[in-house]
Amino acid sequence: MAFGITRYELLAWKERVNNGEIAFITHYWYDKRFPQFTTVTKVGCTDLGKLIEWGKKYHLQTSWIDTRNDYPHFDLLGEKQIEVLKKENQWSQLERFFEETPT
Repeated sequence: MAFGITRYELLAWKERVNNGEIAFITHYWYDKRFPQFTTVTKVGCTDLGKLIEWGKKYHLQTSWIDTRNDYPHFDLLGEKQIEVLKKENQWSQLERFFEETPT
């Protein structure tokens, strides 16, 4: 379940994903399988080839792409999440969802 984002932010992410862009959205999240994590970043794109190539830069496996809905995406957690957000210059998401902006 997602927390901390607006409906508008979610719809804007979905539109970017549908337009074939590599789109990022971070939100608060709880999953009992991963109790140590409080946020997740979804990186999506409907162009699967583009998403797969993007993921290779960060050593993300194709099998990790969530394709259960109309918005194929990687779910990023923990250190990988922070690494990718930094390298992709997603500073507003880092500042918004982390107490201290990781350096």
